[in-house]
Amino acid sequence: MFSFAFSNLKTMETGHAVKQTPFYKMHLNLGARMLPFAGYDMPIKYKGVNEEHECVRNHAGLFDVSHMGEFILRGPNALDLIQKTTSNDASKLFDGKVQYSCFPNHEGGIVDDLLVYRIKEEQYMLVVNASNIEKDWNWLKENDEWNVDMEDISDRTALLALQGPMATLILNPLCDFDVSELSYYTFRKGSLCGINNVLISATGYTGAGGYEIYFDSGNAEKIWVELMKAGEKYGLQPAGLAARDTLRLEMGFCLYGNDIDDTTSPIEAGLGWITKFTKEFNNNVSLRKQKEEGVLKKLVGFELTERGVPRKDYEIVNQDGNKIGIVTSGTMAPSLKKAIGMGYVSANYSKPDSEIFILIRDKLVPAKVVTLPFYKG
Repeated sequence: MFSFAFSNLKTMETGHAVKQTPFYKMHLNLGARMLPFAGYDMPIKYKGVNEEHECVRNHAGLFDVSHMGEFILRGPNALDLIQKTTSNDASKLFDGKVQYSCFPNHEGGIVDDLLVYRIKEEQYMLVVNASNIEKDWNWLKENDEWNVDMEDISDRTALLALQGPMATLILNPLCDFDVSELSYYTFRKGSLCGINNVLISATGYTGAGGYEIYFDSGNAEKIWVELMKAGEKYGLQPAGLAARDTLRLEMGFCLYGNDIDDTTSPIEAGLGWITKFTKEFNNNVSLRKQKEEGVLKKLVGFELTERGVPRKDYEIVNQDGNKIGIVTSGTMAPSLKKAIGMGYVSANYSKPDSEIFILIRDKLVPAKVVTLPFYKG
């Protein structure tokens, strides 16, 4: 689907090679704070997390997410492999439709969460988390009883997320089709900035609306520059991964490695809506039992009712100080001006308005369970 590879490597002091996305020099020129993330040198922030966060909520932000992985599956059994390995029902997809799903493992946990794109009949694109590219590829191979034609295009695919209420106004003049006609979780291939074979998807992980744009990495500089130029009058700013994290957390979206992992089931994580028992898939019998009989722990959202900021791995306790769970994500939410978090708690503490406490520096800070998303703007 795309050509030209980006494989610039930087060797860290530890001796591990860290990849650079095709936008690396642009990030440096913009003064981004760069840190290794999922095997890539990524921009964490530019002007500041709060400013970038609010810019996305109110105007638009441009994220480099080229570290994500993309696999193409082709042939008459491509859907069979997807159906076996994912929890959602990919048979419901049509050309130009996207689906959120996950790979259940055999022990009740999640190998990864992902997007499934139906490019056309017998051709799909799977978009996976950067830290799990090799793991997911091996998982698919391990489960492939049909010898499906699979291609890993991650290293030659650039991906930008243009997010925010102004995204359509910025993108439309640069495209050869009306992007406003894309409904949520649909996509279309076309021309962008005069470059053909660009896939534009009405998806994103910020809750602010917008698009994700896949294209050949050889066109990275041109597309970045044109998008930033077109967005000047709409207040477009580059945004880093730190703002992406605060934005997704305000929406209650799970982050792999924090809120979901190999030990947490989709039922426990509140992902029953992407777990369809209209088909057979890995570990479906066990997961169906969980859904019917209930689970011992559940992922919840909570707000602190006194001062403090919850952080990953802080203990969640009851009023007697007994541990009832663990924080998986937490922050001071820029749009809400309050401390929020997500975490797993014993099921009997999972109902909205349940009182819980976060153990912060040996102090029990009160909080209450709330209905997600946190941000309802």
